[in-house]
Amino acid sequence: MLKSLFNWKVLLNLLLAIGVFVGLVYLTFRWLEYHTNHGQEVPVPNVMNKSVHDAVKILEDAGLDYEVDSAAYDPKYKPLQVLKVYPSPGSRVKDGRAIQLMVNPKSWAPVAIPDVINKYSGLAFQRLEQVGLKVSDTIYEPSIQKDAVLRILYKGNPVNPGTKIPRFSLVDVVVGSGPLRNIGVPNVVGLTVKEAKMVIAKNLFELGAVNHEDGGNSDSDIVYYQDPASGDIRDQGMQIDLWASKKTPAELRSKIDELNSMYRMKVDTTLPPIRYEEVSEVEEPKIKEPAPVVHQKKEVPKTENAKPSGGTSGKSNTPAEKPKASATPSSGTQEKPKAKKPIIN
Repeated sequence: MLKSLFNWKVLLNLLLAIGVFVGLVYLTFRWLEYHTNHGQEVPVPNVMNKSVHDAVKILEDAGLDYEVDSAAYDPKYKPLQVLKVYPSPGSRVKDGRAIQLMVNPKSWAPVAIPDVINKYSGLAFQRLEQVGLKVSDTIYEPSIQKDAVLRILYKGNPVNPGTKIPRFSLVDVVVGSGPLRNIGVPNVVGLTVKEAKMVIAKNLFELGAVNHEDGGNSDSDIVYYQDPASGDIRDQGMQIDLWASKKTPAELRSKIDELNSMYRMKVDTTLPPIRYEEVSEVEEPKIKEPAPVVHQKKEVPKTENAKPSGGTSGKSNTPAEKPKASATPSSGTQEKPKAKKPIIN
């Protein structure tokens, strides 16, 4: 067996196989060097802070390819200004290498307007701020949807939800202020159903039930009756019911009289009108207060002392005591004090 391995024919085939393998490897590397420009490198030019158009022209002249990517908008830099280059300027790369350019976009990235129509205005404002939009002005418009968002305006034009506009744009919001009161109902009798719909919407009312006499559904039918009647006072958003037919209102007089008996309230004009008279206010009598009573004091006469009639003992008689006046008379008249008799010892 060993003898067969060392046969010259086997060794020759083995050497040929090794030579073919080495040749294939050499040719493969040479082919890769040719197609990959091995050993041929060029420096990356400095295109920082240049406009993207100038940067692309410089890279093409240097034999380099490029990839442009927009970064987040930064108002400190100019629109379409190159903010970053990878690989960094000055590094050596192969000829044809793609250089990545980070460019400042023209404006903020666009955002979609959220669906806040018919939503409460407070929640709608929060939603708009969350997506990066700013509310410039709030416009109030009469509507039965009080405090609800009716429309969103961008640069004065209404925009639908989902429309993309630049981030941090200013938008105006139209909010319902509540229904108007005491609006006159328009007259749509004699108009077609199509025309009546436009008149009702223009006067801030809603279309109610439309009753077609022949059971059809044609907007070309003529309105011969409406409820409420024209001239009545209603609030905004109230519904107006219509009765329509292909005939004219003059041909449907009996039908109109029947509807009047059902929907029109009759007023009896034979009764005398009620008169209202104003009653003057009655003044309350004033009670005079009595004048205060002043009591006058009467002077009390003074009594003289009684003289003694004579004495045997030579002693002087005791003088008589002065009468005391009564303090406060009970009956209004004062009694005169009586003189006391002298006492002789």
